[in-house]
Formats: sequence, C-alpha cells, structure tokens
Amino acid sequence: MWDIDYTLLRGGGVTTMAWKAAFAAVTGGVAWRATPNFGGRTDMDVCAEVFATHGVTDCTPERFFVRYVAEIDRIKHLFAEQGELMPGVRAVLARLGDEPSVVQTLVTGNVPEVAAAKVAAFGLSDSFDAEVGGYGTDDSVRATLVRRSLERAEAKYGERFQPVVIGDTEHDVTAALANGAFAVAVATGRTKMADLVLAGAHAVLPDLSDVEATVRILTADGLTTDEGRAGIAAG
Repeated sequence: MWDIDYTLLRGGGVTTMAWKAAFAAVTGGVAWRATPNFGGRTDMDVCAEVFATHGVTDCTPERFFVRYVAEIDRIKHLFAEQGELMPGVRAVLARLGDEPSVVQTLVTGNVPEVAAAKVAAFGLSDSFDAEVGGYGTDDSVRATLVRRSLERAEAKYGERFQPVVIGDTEHDVTAALANGAFAVAVATGRTKMADLVLAGAHAVLPDLSDVEATVRILTADGLTTDEGRAGIAAG
C-alpha cells in the first residue's frame, strides 16, 4: 500500500493551488486565511479543518471535492512540470511488479481522482491495482483507509494478504500498526528518520534509491510472518 505525496512523488504545490481555487468557488470568494498541514492526513480530515478555520458551515466535503477534482483536471499537467518522482521509485515499482506474489496499490489521503492524476502524470498508473486502494473519501481516519484497502484486495483476489504500508509520516506508520501491517517509512518528506522510528515503523529508509535493499525489505526475503506472504499491498 503506497502513500503518494513525498513517498512516491512531490506534486510541486499543484494540489494546494487547486484547493484554494476550489474553496474560493464553493464559498463564493471567502478569503483563504490559512493553509493546513496536508502531510499524512486524509482529504476528508483536511476539508473539515479548512471549513472550521474559515467558518464555513454551508458546504459539504462531497460538494467541495467535485469542484476540487475539476480544478485538478484543469491543471494536472503541472504535476509533471513542477513536481518530481522521489529517488528510486520507478525502479522499485518495476521490480515489485515482476513479483507474482505482489499486488501494489495506493493508500493515500487523496481523493481517488486526484490520486489517479498524480501517478498518471509520471507514467505510474499501470504499477497499481487502484481498484483495491484506500482513499481520502473512504474516511477521515487514515487507519480506516488501510483496512478498506485490505478488505477490497482480499475480496477481489479471494486470498489473504500480509499488508505492507509505505509512507513518509507518522500517520502512515500508525495507520499500518493499527491494522497489523508491516510499516516501512521513508524519510523523503518532512518527518525525520528518528521520529519515524519512534512512531514504531518496522523499517525506516532515507529514500528508495537502494533498490535491492528496498525490494528485499518489501518482499518475503525481508519480512516473515507466521502465515507467510500471500502478497504485498504497498501504501
């Protein structure tokens, strides 16, 4: 189960631009006063904070997300122009894609359409079974996203999975631990390695540039369980 922002890629501020534009549109021009911390949080959670901060009581997250997705669609070309992939990502995804026991998906605080736009901008869409992912519209609590993704994967494939969550914040780690998942943290975001260790991550990497070591950690060579590995959902 792969997190997206600052784990797979950096979006270059495009989502913040879209949030502000969508907010102005749905509120009739209420001035944007404060940008929230998006790191490791779900869009449902962030939306509630933004509405509360700005005193907005007449708009639902569902209505906001419709406009937000439209704004993203308008400027999605900027992801590739202003953003970048994190080190080693493309090679790690390709290696894991060659493993028949591995299913890769997305567990991200982004709404599904925005998650799809981000990975598509860098040609990564085919790496993931997005149908079994967990997204920011599923719940405001990130741990629920991991659970929903696991439920979807097991329902689709008809087998049990040993989930692996990959992310760059303490929220990713705690969401993994709440679901009995193997938590792999990468320090490519704003969270320091020491803080990721303190959060309880089973493995912490500076980035994914050491492809062999990363793949070893994410596959059966780097992780053993009592029941073995039916597959990996990386998130």
